[in-house]
Amino acid sequence: MSVGTATADATAATTADSPPPLSLRLVLAGSVGNMLEWYDFGAYGFLAAIFARNFFPADNGFAGLLAAYGMLAASFLMRPVGGVIFGHIGDRHGRRHALYLSAGLMCVSTASIGLLPTYATAGMAAPVLLLLLRLLQGVSLGGEYSTSVVFLAERAQPRWRGLLLSLCSVGAMGGTMLGSLVGAATASLLSQEELMAWGWRLPFLVGLLLGITTLWLRYGMRSAQEEPPERPRSPLMRAFIDDWRAMLVCTLINLAGGVNTYMLFVYLVTYMQQVDGLSPGSALQVNTFSMIVTVALLPLFAALSDVIGRKRVLAGALIGFVLFSWPLFRLLSATTEQSAIMGQLGFAVLIAAYTSVSPAILAEMFKRATRCSAAAVSNNVSRGLAGGTAPMIGVYLVSGLHDDMGPAVYIMAVAALSLAATFFMTDRARRPMP
Repeated sequence: MSVGTATADATAATTADSPPPLSLRLVLAGSVGNMLEWYDFGAYGFLAAIFARNFFPADNGFAGLLAAYGMLAASFLMRPVGGVIFGHIGDRHGRRHALYLSAGLMCVSTASIGLLPTYATAGMAAPVLLLLLRLLQGVSLGGEYSTSVVFLAERAQPRWRGLLLSLCSVGAMGGTMLGSLVGAATASLLSQEELMAWGWRLPFLVGLLLGITTLWLRYGMRSAQEEPPERPRSPLMRAFIDDWRAMLVCTLINLAGGVNTYMLFVYLVTYMQQVDGLSPGSALQVNTFSMIVTVALLPLFAALSDVIGRKRVLAGALIGFVLFSWPLFRLLSATTEQSAIMGQLGFAVLIAAYTSVSPAILAEMFKRATRCSAAAVSNNVSRGLAGGTAPMIGVYLVSGLHDDMGPAVYIMAVAALSLAATFFMTDRARRPMP
């Protein structure tokens, strides 16, 4: 072998081992899209009581609220479908194409919800149309988060991969927080009659601006250099054959994330109104403040995981949920705004620790050729089943069974299951991905 050939081979190896270049626009394109996706889901969850009265018969308030949260669950159950579709696109045709298509689908469906007729004007057609749009949003969400995580992970230096990928969680949590903030502002600035009549539409029409910004950022991704994937004919089938153990562990770990996020940051708004007697505006303000704390803590816990490892941070958070969910719910059910804030802030810290490492773990567990498909299906099966049903289960436990502490027991049980799965994961902090 000649010196020139050896040098060329060494250069090629170095290039193959080095992540593609990462610009600020690519970071924003990969993370801001999560804000769009979760903004709508947050806005819908926070206004669930309004949707229950506007889109379902008014003779049974409990049944209407259960149906409104049922639509949230149905859209979450479509996440695995979206994971299969966009995971296939990402593995076969490139991550950029999957990200652009998922953002476009969410943008159109979000704006359309803001234009829907209500039950009073369209009868049963109103909830049917709402359901169809919610299902489309579930498909979009199924491909967005995991693909954006993979896109950024493949461009991150191992020494700070956890910190960079935490921006995906910041975008997702920031979108939920923005939905809460817009919902709180709408509920505070408008009368109850105005909110019921037309005010509920505003958060979804405002979401169109966020969608256009996301599409603009991702349009610039067309010039990004993306290493061609191996392009297996059936990425998902290949993932099930090669990585089924990692997919099972990842699915179990993510169960806690689905339950905790949507029980504590979506359903809890309704819980504080029903159990504590807080006004909708006050409940949303408490919720928004706790989300701000979570978003601020996310990068700190992620940076810590780059130093001490993902498994230690993740296990610590899950142990916290098992030990402290009961006393924190005691504070949340104490019927005062001050105790509700204290309980919600306690959960905010635990959620920040758990969520900070979730995206890095999701990307680091799978091989590159099938990473999009394996990550999307693992993440969306667990979060679709556990996250989408969490608010509905909360309504049933509190309003149906009249058990104010039922959600705490549910959170503890799921956290214990995810904690057991944590001991079977491989910690790849500061190490190359497979």
